[in-house]
Amino acid sequence: MKIDLLDCCARHPAARSTAPDALRRLNLHISQGEQLAVIGPSGAGKTTLLHLLACALAPSGGELRLDQKNPWSLPRARLHRLRGALFLAPQVPPLPPRQRVVTAVLAGRLPHIGLWQSLRSLVYPTHMAQAEAALGHFDLADKLFERVDRLSGGERQRVGLARALLAQASLILVDEPLSALDPTRASQAICALTQAARERGASLVTTLHHVDMALAHFPRIIGLRDGELVFDLPSSQVTPERLRTLYAQHLDELSAAPPLASFDSAAPVVAMQCR
Repeated sequence: MKIDLLDCCARHPAARSTAPDALRRLNLHISQGEQLAVIGPSGAGKTTLLHLLACALAPSGGELRLDQKNPWSLPRARLHRLRGALFLAPQVPPLPPRQRVVTAVLAGRLPHIGLWQSLRSLVYPTHMAQAEAALGHFDLADKLFERVDRLSGGERQRVGLARALLAQASLILVDEPLSALDPTRASQAICALTQAARERGASLVTTLHHVDMALAHFPRIIGLRDGELVFDLPSSQVTPERLRTLYAQHLDELSAAPPLASFDSAAPVVAMQCR
């Protein structure tokens, strides 16, 4: 999906109507099939940007265009169909505690199946092989019929990412997907997401707290600070000096340790490479 932001302003999704904009006069162009990471200190506007791109949040100023269309000028039915082509994976996936993992993963298909199929899937899940394969990318195939409330925080986060692999979306938006993952699982998750997006020709935009992961896995890096674009560069041009400027007064976030293994189930420390 092609994306254009033209002098876009937006408020945080949880902010009051009188609150200042979290994004200010942002201009950005993302081509079909492009993959990029958004970095910046806390409060930079990263989550607001993803909600804006997911059409969960209307701009407070400027214009958003998806495939050259302003989604907020479309009739309600067409806006609903457009949202079906978008997938937003929040940092904390909204998984009902008593739900089975297979049902949680197959929920990624809901925008593209009918009401009857959706209801039937709650009783007897269909396409279980697809769900198991998606979970396999995150070493969770053995959790297919486990209840969500019996998973660790990192496992729940990976279930939310497996759901993205089944979504027939042309734009995948992922908010801090590594916050509960150890370094091995983090590399594995990024490889699975980037490979899946590449295979289907989908655009992928993810926010990342861990700058080293962003530079290692994404060809394009967006730097946000205080709701404004600081840089938009190939990862090879994001120098330590640029990062220090971006994270000024927040250098503790830039130098933060990678995800802790204690957040997730133990995993062997091995190198992960995307294929």
